[in-house]
Amino acid sequence: MIRGAPTAEPDAGCILNIASVRAFHTEANWEAYSASKGGILGLTRSMALSLGPRRIRVNAISPGWIEVGDWKRADNAKTPQHTDRERKLHPVGRIGVPQDIADACLYLAEHAGFTTGANLVIDGGLSVQAIYD
Repeated sequence: MIRGAPTAEPDAGCILNIASVRAFHTEANWEAYSASKGGILGLTRSMALSLGPRRIRVNAISPGWIEVGDWKRADNAKTPQHTDRERKLHPVGRIGVPQDIADACLYLAEHAGFTTGANLVIDGGLSVQAIYD
């Protein structure tokens, strides 16, 4: 704590919306999904303004490629196989897993008391690079 800094009041609540990087980077035939995820980002910002005076923070998380194959029902689960090219698309060198999103949720809910109206992109850096094939 910084000496002389005012003590912050605790949040009255925190809302986390799940959007997607598809709100920014999409492809043909994904119109409805992309529009819905973009709408969630607008909703997040509006709710942050509306609920801020009540000390309720509202943020969004936009996941990228998150592998969920291992988390399906055990009788249907298969170990996902990713190519080197697929892994190299991500500057961190791997595909995301559900724990990556859970960690981001925990950060925003428990450790980001001065953050509201934000969108946290969790995509291993994929969206920050230009890819030309």
